[in-house]
Amino acid sequence: MTLSSAEDGPHPGGTGATLVEVVRAQLMRNPPPPAWLRGRVLLQADEGDACTLEFAKGVVRPLAGVTGHPDTRICARRHVLVDLVRGTCAGVDAFLRGQLGVQGNLALSLQLDVLFDDGRRPERYPRPWVRKAGRVRTAYMEAGPRHGPAVVAIHGLGATNASLLPTIWDLAADYRVIAPDLPGHGASSAPRAPYNAAFFSRWLNDLLDELGVDRAVVMGNSLGGRISLEYGLDHPERVAGLVLLAPAVAFRKLRQLVPLVRLLRPELAALPLPMSEGLALAGLRSIFSRPSRISGQSFEAAAGEFVRVFRDPRHRMAFFAALRSIYLDDAFGERGFWKRLPDLEPPALFVWGRRDRLVPVGFARHVTAAVPAARTVILDDCGHVPQYEMPQHTNALIRDFFAELAW
Repeated sequence: MTLSSAEDGPHPGGTGATLVEVVRAQLMRNPPPPAWLRGRVLLQADEGDACTLEFAKGVVRPLAGVTGHPDTRICARRHVLVDLVRGTCAGVDAFLRGQLGVQGNLALSLQLDVLFDDGRRPERYPRPWVRKAGRVRTAYMEAGPRHGPAVVAIHGLGATNASLLPTIWDLAADYRVIAPDLPGHGASSAPRAPYNAAFFSRWLNDLLDELGVDRAVVMGNSLGGRISLEYGLDHPERVAGLVLLAPAVAFRKLRQLVPLVRLLRPELAALPLPMSEGLALAGLRSIFSRPSRISGQSFEAAAGEFVRVFRDPRHRMAFFAALRSIYLDDAFGERGFWKRLPDLEPPALFVWGRRDRLVPVGFARHVTAAVPAARTVILDDCGHVPQYEMPQHTNALIRDFFAELAW
């Protein structure tokens, strides 16, 4: 590990050590961080102790107190932060339990695990990394046994891999879970591209090639579900099964605006567009049946991350390109979604929320008619994100489905 500045030497990091001393002691045991990890993170204990981490190009500067303007602020009780640094607890688990709060760059907070990985952490703990998939610099999180059955978890439009954390953490106890940020989302790059199902399917194939994954279960929520279906249709030999959580299937009706939407170019989104955390928070709450099930800090972290990504013109154009493609997705043409869906070969589990305001549960009957062998489950008191709103129920359904697959 490379430490910077004259005062940043090793410390024992014992019981009475300050937070910065604990950090320094851990960093001295670790290999250098990857060059792609850049930013400033503040670890702030509720008791008042604090440590600022500045890192770039393989160099880390752990500084006592609050220094500069952090990209990410991670707040918790001091013992939680110490356990996080030492690897005796996983940050994802602490976040899901409500023991840890994140403000600012959520993707950076998830990437922080790579900084403290000394090679002795449990395999279940997330391992963040960045790889090139085609021409997309793809940030992803991997968790679980490195040689276990592979599961690829794909998030929805405007979200990041953090929207799948409850299921990632649950499945990582037994499976190798790979959860990327989609192109144009989170910490992944946003190249000029159509951002339609075919583009995402090619990108996913490139990513699996890059990671050496020959066969996997592909799981997706919303847009991620549509991408999973496209990949299952394109590459059935590489898909052991499909888990579709409220997938954004092609519109069957309300297509009268297609000619107008075709004229609206995503490049228009390069112009500044207002987006506040309050507006993002209201939008996020609306996709749940009962928002009270979700902690306030989870909503705040997700809203802050959406606003942060949305402020970048390239990512904003990617968001609108993907949104446009969802509406323009061909329903009944020669290569139309509903015409191709009956050819779906991999076993599939569809999970719908009866109170989903984005993808109406009415689509379930059309999917059942097209793929009668698929398993369909409707959760009565659930919205658009079953893995977050009803995680225990959803994870149990997924595990039961996995038990019947021929991996």
